[in-house]
Order: sequence, then structure tokens, then C-alpha cells
Amino acid sequence: MDPLTTQSAPRPHLSDARPSQPHRLEGALFQPIGDEGRAELVERRLVDAIHRGHLRAGERLPSESDLARSFGVAPVTVREALLALRGRGLIVTRRGRNGGSFVIDDADPLAYALAAVRATSRLALRDLGAHYSAITAAALRMAARRADQSETQIVRRRLERLETLEPELQRRLLDDALVELVALSQSARLTREQMKLQAEFSPYLRLVAPGADGQTAQCAHLRAIIDAVDAADADAAATLTEQMVTQVIDELIALQASAASSP
Repeated sequence: MDPLTTQSAPRPHLSDARPSQPHRLEGALFQPIGDEGRAELVERRLVDAIHRGHLRAGERLPSESDLARSFGVAPVTVREALLALRGRGLIVTRRGRNGGSFVIDDADPLAYALAAVRATSRLALRDLGAHYSAITAAALRMAARRADQSETQIVRRRLERLETLEPELQRRLLDDALVELVALSQSARLTREQMKLQAEFSPYLRLVAPGADGQTAQCAHLRAIIDAVDAADADAAATLTEQMVTQVIDELIALQASAASSP
């Protein structure tokens, strides 16, 4: 399921319903875990996907065989992991023709993200921001040097749908558009690493901008980055990225301080 096993990553297809193919960040979360493939590792990957909102409340998980193929483990290992998730109350299993394993209806990725911020030190948050910023800015610098204007226009047009989507799908659209812009670097290694970081950073981006106004502001910032890449201005693309990350980390630390002072 890793969409970057070749040099050219497939473009995401977003819709109001669950797409037939996973969005890009699921590709980062569901990479094979190889010989270390234990039920605990599969469980951890799926918990991360639920907590980060990449598997949404009420969403059906891929089948056991599909998960086993994606993770590179035996179906019995996936079955053990799903049993553990049911025990933790994160998924439910329904029988019948339309059955399967589903994320619980009241899963709240924003609550999970806030809990993660509370449990994380300021130093660790700034380190996450530094890592995300370094990889993303480096990839966008290369994209500014290598991308064709026709390619950046495709990414720009995807953002036109933002206001028609629900907040969760807006976040997916913004994530996928950024990953697609990063892929214009023509570096499979950088794009793969950025996808992993985007999956980790995405819930925090939504946490600091939970409403439509916040998502619109983040979209405007992404459009400015697209403009810089389109103009082959590598320095501007990197600077805009670094400014965005600095702002998000500062807002997360402010949320952390506010949560700590609350009774």
C-alpha cells in the first residue's frame, strides 16, 4: 500500500465518502512492518491511525487480508491486533453482508491530540516541529527548482473544493495537497519521509485550527507556498513553510500552558 514504491506517487482522489483507494497519509501509516511484524506493532499502527483521525469515527477498516498484505504479516497476526483493539473499545465488529470492523462512532482525534500535547514536553514539541520543518522545507525547495507550472496548477485546483467539505475532509484535502506538492520534488525518499511526518503532524494542525476559519487560513498559507513553488522561488517556499511550522508549535505550546492552568 506504500504509494511511493516507484518514483512517481499516485495522485489522491478525495470524496465525501471513503475513497476506494486510501488517501496518502494512510499509505504512510500502513507500510509493511516486515519481520518485526507482531500483533502489538500492528495494533500500534492502527491505534495511531484512529487517534490521528486518519481512520475516522464510524469508518470501516480494510479487511483482515488487506491489512495483512499491507503490513506484511500473517492474517492471524492482524486478527490478534483487531481483538486487542476491540478490547480497548476502539473498534466494533459487525456481522452480516455489510459487516466488518469499524472505528467506534465517538472516536475524537482532537481529544487524542490535545491529550498528546498535554503529555509532551515543550522540547519534544519543538523537536517535532524542527524535524517536520526541515524535511518539508527541503522537499519544497527541490519542488520549486524541478516542478512544472502545469503540475502546481493541478495541486492549486484541488484546493478549490475546500469550502464544500466537512472539517475532517478539509484536513485530508490540505494534507494530500501538501504531500502532492512535496512529491513534485521528484525525490521518493524525501516524499516518503515527509508523508510519515505529515501523518504525525496533521492532528496538531487541525487542533490549532479546528473550525472552518482556521482551515481556510491554513489553505491560504498553502496557496502562498504553491505560488512560491510555481514561481521557482525556493527560498520563499522554504521560509513560508518554516513560518507556518513555528506558528503551529507556538500555538500548541500555548494550548499546553492553558490546559495545565485549567482546574
